[in-house]
Amino acid sequence: MYDGELGEAARQSMEILVALGRIYNAEKMIPITSAQVAGVSYKTIGDAGLEYLQDLSAKGAKTRVPAFLNPAGMDREQWREMKIPEDFAKKQIAILDAYSKMGIMKTCTCAPYFIGIRPKKGEHVAWAESSAIAFANSVLGARTNREGGPSALAAAICGVTPYYGLHMKENRVANILIDVHCGLRTIADFGALGSAVGKLAKDKYPAFRVIKKADESRLKVLGASMAATGSVPLFFIEGITPEWSVAEDAQHIEFTEADLRAARKELDTGLKPDLVTIGCPHASLEEIREVAVLVAKKKPTCEFWVCTSGKLKADADRLGYRKAIEEAGGLIVADTCMVVCPLEEMGHVVTGTNSGKAAAYLPNLCKQKVAFGDLEDILFR
Repeated sequence: MYDGELGEAARQSMEILVALGRIYNAEKMIPITSAQVAGVSYKTIGDAGLEYLQDLSAKGAKTRVPAFLNPAGMDREQWREMKIPEDFAKKQIAILDAYSKMGIMKTCTCAPYFIGIRPKKGEHVAWAESSAIAFANSVLGARTNREGGPSALAAAICGVTPYYGLHMKENRVANILIDVHCGLRTIADFGALGSAVGKLAKDKYPAFRVIKKADESRLKVLGASMAATGSVPLFFIEGITPEWSVAEDAQHIEFTEADLRAARKELDTGLKPDLVTIGCPHASLEEIREVAVLVAKKKPTCEFWVCTSGKLKADADRLGYRKAIEEAGGLIVADTCMVVCPLEEMGHVVTGTNSGKAAAYLPNLCKQKVAFGDLEDILFR
């Protein structure tokens, strides 16, 4: 591939991987079983990104392993209902078509593990979405570095990735140890904890003790929040995650009820939202059910979206959750995310969320003021 014997697209892609491997002193390439490609929303990659993808496709790029996409900037079927500008929609569809021509699935989700894409412990993958990377490494015990969009795409085309970083067992060690002395009940609690710890950890890998219980919906929000505020790709929870490895000289921190209250307060402007967005990372079926039950009892005070994958949107429709949400004035939107939507172009000013990741990104990427809190608060504030 590097010598161009398998075509220009493969050569160009392998050149990227070799350069990356040289930067990080990788001794070899290793096979991967899947790739998650970021750089999907027209908002984030623009015309230059679209041209790059179309050029690579024209050169005959084809994937060698199963590959799927990060969320796009809109629901391909409901973009009009979302009030997405038409020009944006046309460019977004062109991006998805370019990826599709390379053999990449049009499955645009930041939570592939909720739709059956679950690499096993020790399995090597090349994933590029920050929250999915944290979940794959931490909750599933798979191995991936923090890939960029181009490197994940190159890995998908070549079927390999450089062997360095978190692919190596000796590098999968926590160097900050957090004892959690507070009650963690809701998604927002885990998001606030992740937001605070991400800022403390920065480039360190955290390990948590004293967290007694956490389902996958809460674990994905915890990892996503730390990835957003501290670039954290790996964490451990004693008794919950499949791995536990802490350095002897790890920094020790206590996280209290007062710390949790302060973290939640820091994320919330206290303003009433004009749009509430749930599902960052994408909502699980259980999260969709929880929203449906809430809004069936009381109608929210503003427009709201539940962001999820196309598969779970279909499941929610079959189970009646979509009907309850739409009757309450909301939308279940598939394959997109509020963070990569052109919210500011759509007239939104204050966006409500229970996600620490969304609360971190919305002010800068979408020029939004954030109303942060539990579902009961942000939906009925």
